[in-house]
Amino acid sequence: MATVKERTDPAPPAPRAPGDDPSGNGRPGAGPPTVAAALRELLDLLASGAPGERLGRPAAGARAAGAGPREQAAVDEATRVAHDIHRTLTQHRRREAELAALFDTAGDLAALRDLDAVLRAIVHRARTLLGTDLAYLTLHDPAAGDTYMRVTDGSVSATFQQLRLGMGEGLGGLVAQTARPYASTDYRDDHRFLHTGAIDEGVREEGLRGILGVPLRVGTRVIGVLFAADRTLRDFTPDAIALLSSLADHAAVAIDGARLLEETRSALVELNAANERARAHSEALRRAADAHDRLTDLVLRGGGIDDVAQEIAVLLGGGLAVHDADGAELARVGCDPVTPSPEGIDASRAGGRAVPADSTWICAVLAGSTLLGSLVLVGRPALTDADRRLFERAGLVTALLMLLRRSVAEAEDRVRGELLDDLLTTPAGRPDGHRDAGSLALRARRLGVDLFGRPHAVLVLDCETALRARLTGETTRRARRLGGLAGTHDGRPVLLVPEPEPGPLARELAGELTAAVGAPVTVGAGRSATGPDRLPDSHAEARRCLDALHALGRTGDGAGPGELGFLGVLLGDRTDVGGYVDSVLGPVLAYDRRRGTELVRTLDAYYGEGASLARAKEALHVHVNTVVQRLDRVAHLLGRDWNTPARSLEIQLALRLHRIGRGAPRP
Repeated sequence: MATVKERTDPAPPAPRAPGDDPSGNGRPGAGPPTVAAALRELLDLLASGAPGERLGRPAAGARAAGAGPREQAAVDEATRVAHDIHRTLTQHRRREAELAALFDTAGDLAALRDLDAVLRAIVHRARTLLGTDLAYLTLHDPAAGDTYMRVTDGSVSATFQQLRLGMGEGLGGLVAQTARPYASTDYRDDHRFLHTGAIDEGVREEGLRGILGVPLRVGTRVIGVLFAADRTLRDFTPDAIALLSSLADHAAVAIDGARLLEETRSALVELNAANERARAHSEALRRAADAHDRLTDLVLRGGGIDDVAQEIAVLLGGGLAVHDADGAELARVGCDPVTPSPEGIDASRAGGRAVPADSTWICAVLAGSTLLGSLVLVGRPALTDADRRLFERAGLVTALLMLLRRSVAEAEDRVRGELLDDLLTTPAGRPDGHRDAGSLALRARRLGVDLFGRPHAVLVLDCETALRARLTGETTRRARRLGGLAGTHDGRPVLLVPEPEPGPLARELAGELTAAVGAPVTVGAGRSATGPDRLPDSHAEARRCLDALHALGRTGDGAGPGELGFLGVLLGDRTDVGGYVDSVLGPVLAYDRRRGTELVRTLDAYYGEGASLARAKEALHVHVNTVVQRLDRVAHLLGRDWNTPARSLEIQLALRLHRIGRGAPRP
């Protein structure tokens, strides 16, 4: 029986280096096995990712092994194809690396929230991906209509870092204008672009030659240009342009997103600030309204200037002084006396706002354009807007109070003026010739003037006609201060005041009012009188004194009958002999009437005999001691200076007038 042997496949031949003898006899082979080995080696090299320069070894080995022309041509063609495959694989790997880098870049950019950080990351990644000496980025400026250098990476020139490129200027300006990428192997000698002195100077200082610029686009809108540049000549390939363009697309989205985020963040900050301002403004308005209500309620409850000033000082935390339109202090709280600055009042009045002046704040108190007074705040050199508005509201309330007081004062002044006019009208001016003294005194008492309780004097004032209205106002203020009445009678300001000796007061008022009015004010005073009946006579006497002062050239002065003496009788426009006699000899005449004595007759004899006691006693037919005793009584009644030359002259004139008035001869 025949034995069947098991068939076994031959083992695969071991790999051989190019040139090995495929027949195994040690002789170089020239058949297909040599081509197959070369192709196998090329595939192994491509699979292992060997460098491109090693792909030529199989062809060299086949040539060394004595491959025939057809075989060698086949190996060379295979080598060429292997090089193409290697180049394609290399491009794919590079593209893959670039895409991975772009992906990483997109992720990095998406994680950034700060616009500056985004811009720095973009230019740094552009420089890294393209392997250039520097990268930079310009952004569009809509207001200026150009682009400006925003951020650089690798730049050393300050001039270059501050460049601005107009639309169409240089490579970057052309990219921004056309929204297309542009590259230049050597920008300095590239005349495709519009060269400017500023751009060329910056490029020269930076030493740039090869430049690539691509647009940063959001939709159809170009927001800037991304650049990569070398300081040597460089021909940027389409792949490099595509890579930078892809990076620019991601960068534009990141820039726009970061900008929107920054704008949103800024808007939120502004919104929060606006909300805070609105809250502060609302709180200030509420505080101001509350303060206004408190001050208004205080006024309506009858509070005065002092009460309002106290409340304002508490609200503002400082000292406060209130002045009228003439600068007179009306109230002061928590500070020393202070004079308001005229310039500050004028500025506040012109602008309608409180103004700082000499470490104080001044607020003009106005009724329309009329100045009523001023508020001066002390101890608060700096005021917030809210406190300033509160201070101004206080000025409004103070104006309301002053207007109310002015209205009341004007009404009172009218009543007082009417009463004064009635008091000074003579009985002959009444239809029935009768004066109701009791009724007049009662009306006066209701106004706080006690005609029977104290002697009152009438003063008549005069100044140039154009200033009489102002003088009347000043007289009214003095009347309130002195507790009297003021008004106009017979065309001139008149004052009725409780004063037993009106002469000194007339002089004092003449000086005060001259300063207040700014022109000479003359004041004539009549004798004091108790009760209403003699006030018309006092007024007439005051008029005569006023006329006498003018006649004597003493305009701007003040005096009463006691100061003018008999000159008032001589120079007045109407003589008042009886009044003069009574003013000089009144106490002596009254004594004679009460006691039945002859003091007036003794005085007449004494002066008639040349002031000789001996001759006087002869004329009177009495003892000299009687004459001495009578003259002592005269001294007691008229004063110890009765016998001085000045008094003697007045007494002798009064004696003469008294005797003539009686029609009696000298004793």
